[in-house]
Amino acid sequence: MENSIDLKKEKTKKKYRGIENPWSGYLFIAPQLILFLLFILYPVIEGFRMSLFQSNYVSETFVGLDNYIYLFKDPVFLKSIANTIFFVVAIVALTIAFGLFVATAVFDKSAKYVSFIRGSFYLPVMVSMVVMSMVWNFLLNPANGLIAYLLGNLGFENVNLLGDKFWVMPVIIFVTFVGNVGQAIILYIASMIGIPADYFEAAEIDGATRWQRITKILIPLVKPTTLYLTVINIIAVLKIFVVIQLLTGGGPNNSSVTMMYYLYQNAFVYNNTGIAAAVGVLMFIVALLLSLPQFKTFGKQK
Repeated sequence: MENSIDLKKEKTKKKYRGIENPWSGYLFIAPQLILFLLFILYPVIEGFRMSLFQSNYVSETFVGLDNYIYLFKDPVFLKSIANTIFFVVAIVALTIAFGLFVATAVFDKSAKYVSFIRGSFYLPVMVSMVVMSMVWNFLLNPANGLIAYLLGNLGFENVNLLGDKFWVMPVIIFVTFVGNVGQAIILYIASMIGIPADYFEAAEIDGATRWQRITKILIPLVKPTTLYLTVINIIAVLKIFVVIQLLTGGGPNNSSVTMMYYLYQNAFVYNNTGIAAAVGVLMFIVALLLSLPQFKTFGKQK
C-alpha cells in the first residue's frame, strides 16, 4: 500500500517537473504576454482614456467627447482626412498594380533574371526612409536641385514641386511608392512561383494565351497575397510621417498634412495631448476595421 502511494507521489512529481506540467505553457507565453500588455494593450487603453480629457503635461480635465467634436469642426483636420484618403488610395492602388505587373512579367523567367529583378526593386526598401527623403529633398530643391535644373532646360522656369498645392501630394505619393513597392514585388513573385506547374501545362494544352494564363490562373490564385498587401499597405501608409515631415512639414498651406502629421503637431508642437489621443483613437479604429476582412478571409481558409 505504501509502495503504491510512493509511486503515485513520484509520478506526480515527475509530471510537474517535465513538459507535461500544465503551468509550463503559461511560462512559455508569459514573456510575450507581459510585453503585449505593457507595450500594446496598455497604450491603447491609455490612448482611449486620454482622448476624453483636455490635458497637457501638467493637468487633466475630463471633457467627454469634446475632443472628437472639436476635431470634426476643425478644417485642418478635415483637410488631413481628405489628404490621408487620397494618399492611402493612391499608394495602395499603385503598389498593387505595379507589383502585379512586374511579378507577372518575370515570374517564369530564368532564376538569375528573377533574382536580379527582386534585388533591384528591393534595394529602396532597405534604404532608410529618412535617407531617401533627404535625397529627394535635395533633388527637388527649387534653387539647385537636379529635377528643377532638368525642367528648367525643358522651358519650365521657377519649378517648385514641393511648394505647389497641386503637385505636392503627387510628389509625396511618388516618393513613398518608390520606397514601398519592392516588398509587394517580392511577395507576388514568391506567391506565383509556388503555384503548381500543372495549371499552366493544362492551360497551354488547351491553347490558352499568356494573357489568359495571367488573368485566369495567376491573378486569381494570388488573391490572398493581394488582400494581405492591401491591408498591410493601408495600415503602413496611415502611419507615414517621416516623408511629410522632411519634405514639406505639412505645407504649403496644409496641402500635404495627413492625420498622422496632424496628430504629431497636436501632441508635440501645440501640446494638445487630448486632441492628439482622439486622432490616434480614430486612426486605430480605421486600421482595425480595415483588418477585419483579412482576418475573416484567413479564417475561411483554415
